[in-house]
Amino acid sequence: MSKGRAVLGMLVGVAAGTIVGILLAPEKGAITRKQIKGKSDDYLDELKSKFDEFSDLVSKKIDTTKNDVQYLAGKGKAKADNFKKDLKNAAADVEHSGY
Repeated sequence: MSKGRAVLGMLVGVAAGTIVGILLAPEKGAITRKQIKGKSDDYLDELKSKFDEFSDLVSKKIDTTKNDVQYLAGKGKAKADNFKKDLKNAAADVEHSGY
């Protein structure tokens, strides 16, 4: 999670620095606005790409965890079923032995 925050912080810092640099540059207003729009579109595309990567990573982790939980639940159920069967057999043995 801190890696994502670091990347986001870096992108925000670069964007802010770029905008300040463009605003202080001796260009006409129309050119400056065009440059700001172009850079902001680039940063938004990059941010969207990073978000998509992060979202894919989270989805994969959720799927993996879900599969692990299902596997462990199935394994636990099988052990419980075996224990229940063994308990019934032991009870039947005790009943037949006359205790």
